[in-house]
Amino acid sequence: MRARLMLPLVLSFAVAAAPLARAAAPAPATPNPAPLGTFSSWTAATYDSGGQKICYAFTRPTSSTGVVPDRGEVLLSVTQRPGVRDEAALSAGFTYEKSANVTLNVGGTVLSLYTAGNAAFARDGAAAVRAFKAGVTAVVHSPGPHGVKVSDSFNLDGFTDAYDAIVKACPK
Repeated sequence: MRARLMLPLVLSFAVAAAPLARAAAPAPATPNPAPLGTFSSWTAATYDSGGQKICYAFTRPTSSTGVVPDRGEVLLSVTQRPGVRDEAALSAGFTYEKSANVTLNVGGTVLSLYTAGNAAFARDGAAAVRAFKAGVTAVVHSPGPHGVKVSDSFNLDGFTDAYDAIVKACPK
């Protein structure tokens, strides 16, 4: 199940990498994402998984604190898929310790996230989406490896347009 949840985060690298021709493209077995557009700080795309259309929007942090050597790419995303709506997730760029306490703060609204491997997921995705639509900045606080306190800040400018694009492309 964790692999299914992480696929949109992995694919987001491919969407972002395509115009830049970066070497970090996903493995050939990974479905090709189809871009829906870039909306200020956010990018929206779709891909096919087993005949089902998956839609997602993502952004990268504008700033990060807490030094984590060899940290991978960090992404905040929201995914729409059949049966699962508003899946808000963070790809941390490092593996969380079991039961890590991760929080998402948007304009004073604090949401708890649960972790699986190198990802953290909002317990209430709909609440995360509401906060993203109303907010300016999202800040994720995470315990990093070796006790490092990590904070990642994300610009929410363009989120609503990116979200509208994925909802339109993947209606209920």
